[in-house]
Amino acid sequence: MALFVPAESGPPDEVRKWVRTIGGAESNVACHLPALGFASAWVSAVGDDPFGRALVREIAAAGVDVSAVMVDPTRPTGLYIKESGAQGSPVRYYRKGSAASGMDAGLLGKLDLDGVRVIHLSGITPALSDGCLDLVRALLERPRGETLVSFDVNFRPALWTGRDPSVLAELAARADIVLAGEDEAERVWGTGDPERLRAALPGPKTLVVKHGERGVTLIDGDTAPLFAPALQVDVVEPVGAGDAFAAGFLAATLRGDAPATRLRRGHLQAAATLLTHDDVGTPLPESVVETLLGADEAAWAAAKLTDKGLVSG
Repeated sequence: MALFVPAESGPPDEVRKWVRTIGGAESNVACHLPALGFASAWVSAVGDDPFGRALVREIAAAGVDVSAVMVDPTRPTGLYIKESGAQGSPVRYYRKGSAASGMDAGLLGKLDLDGVRVIHLSGITPALSDGCLDLVRALLERPRGETLVSFDVNFRPALWTGRDPSVLAELAARADIVLAGEDEAERVWGTGDPERLRAALPGPKTLVVKHGERGVTLIDGDTAPLFAPALQVDVVEPVGAGDAFAAGFLAATLRGDAPATRLRRGHLQAAATLLTHDDVGTPLPESVVETLLGADEAAWAAAKLTDKGLVSG
């Protein structure tokens, strides 16, 4: 979607200057992956309007394949407004009747998924319309062979007005990798505790539970839960950090990294986004990444990322 963030300080109703950028859960993940060494493609629909053209152009500029993006001649490109702040950023969506909401299961027949290693979905898409829900179900039900399906719950209450969010539990149960914030899991499954959530969600091999600024817990197969504390970061604005974590975690999974490294790479990618107002931040310098990946627990806990770089306690 087109994303607008304030370009000046003050209450949102008094701000007169806004910056137009891009955002959206799946496109954010797609934009991170080329910088992490993996080819990605984004599939969606945009309107035949300036915002749609800008989205496709800028996502392609990040190295993402946009050849399967549809242009809807009658529906507009969705947009949202982000009231940017370090403690949280209220988001206002303007996407009812958007081009993306017009997608349905018929889109699946137009896609070439041969050789795709991961299909990443989120709980935002099925909230948009019955057709979008049918599309996500079709993707989860198709024979997948070696392809992994990743599902980030991304529960957005405003998008489920008049719709049944309990369907998220059904969709997540069919994925291979599920990512959920503990607050989201509490809403969908009645618990944000990783072990109880594993009991409620036994099907997916990999379960990632995000605990906000505390850290993340991974349960992979039958292994014991593995907790990885988050890095200390001078947060500029938090929206998009979850998508960044997903991209870092998925890239590390595709590389075959050890569980602890997969979590750290997710945290590092999230930290880069926390340092910016945009939904996709500039990747951290490789020297910083390598230093922190190799840090012991004490050094990791003492490290802090700021706009000046890495500070060690």
